[in-house]
Amino acid sequence: MEPNIATIGSLVGDQARSKMLIALMGGKALTATELALEADISAQTASSHLAKLVEGGLLVVRKQGRHRYFQLRGEEVAGLIENMFNISSSLSEESVFTGPKDKNLRASRICYDHMAGKLATQLYESLVDKQFIKDNISESTLSEEGKQFFLDLGADLSEVSGLKRPLCKPCLDWSERKSHLAGSIGKWVLSDVIQRKWAARDLNSRALRFSDDGLKAFKKRYGL
Repeated sequence: MEPNIATIGSLVGDQARSKMLIALMGGKALTATELALEADISAQTASSHLAKLVEGGLLVVRKQGRHRYFQLRGEEVAGLIENMFNISSSLSEESVFTGPKDKNLRASRICYDHMAGKLATQLYESLVDKQFIKDNISESTLSEEGKQFFLDLGADLSEVSGLKRPLCKPCLDWSERKSHLAGSIGKWVLSDVIQRKWAARDLNSRALRFSDDGLKAFKKRYGL
């Protein structure tokens, strides 16, 4: 039997469910109450929508004590939503202006588990220019020089290489319309930035806010 894309389309196509999916693009696990607030619907209605998203395979549930948290099922689902951002923006009458109007989101934000926004596309371009990444538009590979570069930074490539996901992957940025770095290395870069306290997640949005010193350190580290 052929895959039925209409099922996925109907799940994503509902306005309330799409708002909840977008809220989960920040990578955090959220409760039904938090997602109800994001979608501006009642808790009972949210529970019904969330059950459909879980049954449809777009979300997973994590239980901790008496609490239940919802997350996107994985990178593939996040990529689907990001691609839908790009397509809907290109079809908009205001197609010249792409991405979010919030300048903080445009500068740097979280795309599920990696960095997005202007700073992230600058990072990708820098890695390509240095020939650390070989870019082939729809896919990318880490060169031997690139592997050594990330090893020197402290990345454990033996750990991330064992994962099912690609080591590095281009992800078309919603606002910049250029590639930013996804894949296992993209996830490592974001984790490293947060661990070093160069930047922090915004509590109310997907924005990734760098301190002045953190931004300088990040740019120096990657030669931006």
